[in-house]
Amino acid sequence: MGGHSHWAGIKHKKALVDAKKGKVFTKILREITIAAKMSGGNPDQNPRLRKAMDDARAANMPSDNVKRAIMKGTGQLPGVSYEEITYEGYGPGSVAVIVECTTDNKNRTFSEIRKIFTSHGGSIGTAGCVSYMFKGKGLIVVKKEDISEDDLMNLALEAGAEDVRTAGDVYEVITSPDMAELDAVKKAIEAKGITPVSADLTMLPDTEVNITDEHTAETLMNMLEALDDHDDTKNVYDNSNIDEAVAAKLNA
Repeated sequence: MGGHSHWAGIKHKKALVDAKKGKVFTKILREITIAAKMSGGNPDQNPRLRKAMDDARAANMPSDNVKRAIMKGTGQLPGVSYEEITYEGYGPGSVAVIVECTTDNKNRTFSEIRKIFTSHGGSIGTAGCVSYMFKGKGLIVVKKEDISEDDLMNLALEAGAEDVRTAGDVYEVITSPDMAELDAVKKAIEAKGITPVSADLTMLPDTEVNITDEHTAETLMNMLEALDDHDDTKNVYDNSNIDEAVAAKLNA
């Protein structure tokens, strides 16, 4: 990590990506369907489904939509069969990129994701070409104003977290890449009356690529935005560390 805040990096990128991000309902509904198909339609016994349902509530999705997506996943209603697939490659500036997708047509999705990479000066690679640079983790972000570092440290570690660290005006709580363990730590924090800024599984890079050139940063951001905006994309991870001043210019 080189001392760099993962959360700060996410904020710089998401400020640009989220500005034009659409299709939120479609992506959440796919996740609900897949989660229900994998581990059943009871959110009390399915942390992944519970997380997807929380996301649906946050997006103000009608409950009937959620119910239908669960029933499609459990087979109570007919629906499209989705599978999960991960693509890896490099973006501008030799930045490593991982794209997690859910698709009903792998050939179409591969072709379209590859085109996004190449049209922005990147290249899609083979499985494993960059994933060795990342580690799967759970990441819970908590505002500093909500709790002291010592209290959060004691609370989180007791609940099963691996680490707590400071990142600007927030704390980052790191857990294992297990949705049930992430959920247990999140519940322990919420039990103290604290609502995390975010809580999700992620991929943390072991090392980062510093981006100080504005053109490279802009091209990279355009590529990440295009990948994130694709209908089949669930998550996009990268190991770029965009310079603060450059990020500020792009966000202006």
